Amino acid sequence: MIKFFFTILGMLWLEIALAERATAIPGPPQLPVRAYILIDYSSGHVLAEHTADDKAEPASLTKIMTVFTVADTLKKGLIKLDDTTTVSEHAWKQEGSRMFIDVNKPVSVNELLHGDIIQSGNDASVALAEYVSGTEEVFADTMSKNAARLGMKATHYMNSTGLPDPNHYTTARDLSTLARALIKEFPDIYQIFSQPSYTYNGIKQHNRNGLLGKDPTVDGIKTGHTEAAGFCLVASAVRSHMRLISVVLGAESDHARSQASQALLNYGYRYFESRPLFAANATITSARVWQGAVTTLEVGAADTVFATVPRGSAEGLKVMAELQKPLVAPIAAGQQIGELVVTVDGKETQRVALVARVPVAKGAWYSRLLDQVRMNF
Repeated sequence: MIKFFFTILGMLWLEIALAERATAIPGPPQLPVRAYILIDYSSGHVLAEHTADDKAEPASLTKIMTVFTVADTLKKGLIKLDDTTTVSEHAWKQEGSRMFIDVNKPVSVNELLHGDIIQSGNDASVALAEYVSGTEEVFADTMSKNAARLGMKATHYMNSTGLPDPNHYTTARDLSTLARALIKEFPDIYQIFSQPSYTYNGIKQHNRNGLLGKDPTVDGIKTGHTEAAGFCLVASAVRSHMRLISVVLGAESDHARSQASQALLNYGYRYFESRPLFAANATITSARVWQGAVTTLEVGAADTVFATVPRGSAEGLKVMAELQKPLVAPIAAGQQIGELVVTVDGKETQRVALVARVPVAKGAWYSRLLDQVRMNF
């Protein structure tokens, strides 16, 4: 049942309520790691967190942004998957995990992506960086700019591999933001993260994500480890059409990071569910338009709007449309004109951009003049 309420500020409230009330949700599991976060992919709602904003060394979790940056370059048409590049000595000499590319030998972007994602090859990361940007330094700057664009407020990159550097850092929260963007923007590239192994140059290496194969619902994402960072894992799973993303930083062992990630995913699926509220481009509300060819504008969201609620109940879920006032023509289709605020039990859980579903042109001069007078009163 949907009820409509109008406040004196002219903001529209929509209350979505079900009769059943959920049982109290227990606190998240206590995990022996430095930091963690668990989010619902569809809504972005945080289900559990611990020191999620503390800066940390990302180690090879860096490669998630390396892949994101390459995928973004592919999407822009600046490179292609079947492009080949000649491996530089700098890339070939990289220490740590490698896919074992050969110096001065050609290798395709597609092969390098597989080696970077599945084998966590530092050589593959550098070869990709050099092909896309000329040097790894320029590529790292692009990575940092992508982080800023995604709203990763406490992240900065100095390289494409994750090798330690005092100015190379991120947070658990920022990593969850990146993982969500990667899955949403580049689903085809994301599929590589679920592959259990990859063979290149006659050498077969297995995916380091210990949850792959053990939990059939897990399809990514990436591990990381250095002595300072500890054992880290960004994981994602889909159960009953609900995707969750977990980030675990600073575990003591490979087994510990997998165990902690599994505990977070199980907790999220046990006690929460993701509810669709409004379909993409559906009309959510309408707004008064001034000085336009029409006086009423249909307002919606570009993507499907989800809310995360305690499992079995949506009582206490409310959404509020906060619209710019006054709305003055002309207005372009897709132009943001407000936000949809989602709250659960009085606590704000997310904000979604509200956009004009159709354009509104300026009205005739006499109607604009009349509206100007009305607006003043």
